[in-house]
Amino acid sequence: MNDAAAAFALLDVRAGTITSAQPLAQARKPAYRLTVDFGSEFGTRTSSAQLTDLYEPSALVGKQVLAAVNLPPKRIAGFVSEVLVLGVPDENGAVVLIAPEAHVANGVRMF
Repeated sequence: MNDAAAAFALLDVRAGTITSAQPLAQARKPAYRLTVDFGSEFGTRTSSAQLTDLYEPSALVGKQVLAAVNLPPKRIAGFVSEVLVLGVPDENGAVVLIAPEAHVANGVRMF
């Protein structure tokens, strides 16, 4: 395994389903507080995500996403973000979520 592959293997990215999305009013930049279900092995985790440009909270609930689950928790505006939900910027810099193309089991690892 080369160095890049070894470094990538250290990042644990899992699929999960958003079960709750609410505005994070205290955040400096507009964001949502998300609750994501990663299945029985990882349970439910929280995340702060700057998704307000393209997503309404009601549209996020039930959506599957990919998230890094083994990064240290981060406190954002008094809220503990336990996972990093992954996205990429569109041409205007708004975050577009990275999600499985088809439904997968919560908690499965990306490889």
